[in-house]
Amino acid sequence: MSLSEILRDLCDQTHEAEDFGALIARFGPRAFGALLFLFAAPNLLPLPPGSSTFLGAPLLLFAPQLALGVASPWMPARLRRQRLDMGPLRGAFLKLVPWVEQVELISSARLTFLFGPVGDRLIGLACTILAFVLMLPLPLGNLLPAVAISLFALALVQRDGVLALAGYVVTAISLGVLALAAGVIHRLFVAAVSGF
Repeated sequence: MSLSEILRDLCDQTHEAEDFGALIARFGPRAFGALLFLFAAPNLLPLPPGSSTFLGAPLLLFAPQLALGVASPWMPARLRRQRLDMGPLRGAFLKLVPWVEQVELISSARLTFLFGPVGDRLIGLACTILAFVLMLPLPLGNLLPAVAISLFALALVQRDGVLALAGYVVTAISLGVLALAAGVIHRLFVAAVSGF
């Protein structure tokens, strides 16, 4: 099954909740990419405050494993048995599935030298950094990291190096915007302190 087909299946009303372990098993060898997409892409949509923190936590569990070269996603047995409520995510997935289907139509395995033991670890490292940025309490600060992680995730699923390159470009832009924002905040802080 393609990623879009699995997401559509998860949107079915019969899947009110899923064991984390069963969810991982659904994605098979594409589990890392699928899980990164599962928790990054909903951040591209309007969500209640605090959602990026809730969705970013699993990213900080799985992305470092990819960076370390772990073969398949690991989680503690207790978390593997944890039930994930699909209700809040169903609406987001229904909106994202058409976009995933469009990507699957135009995407293919290309520039595959960007993957493998080294390439996958670089993607995992980038996604780990982006997951930290995603969880920062910055207005609209989660948008670019979510785009980048989603691109990397789809790249891993499709083995599409073009999507991976796009992910690296958006990562650079995201970190540049973060550095710019940090510089502005620092100058404002210094100005405020010197004003006392």
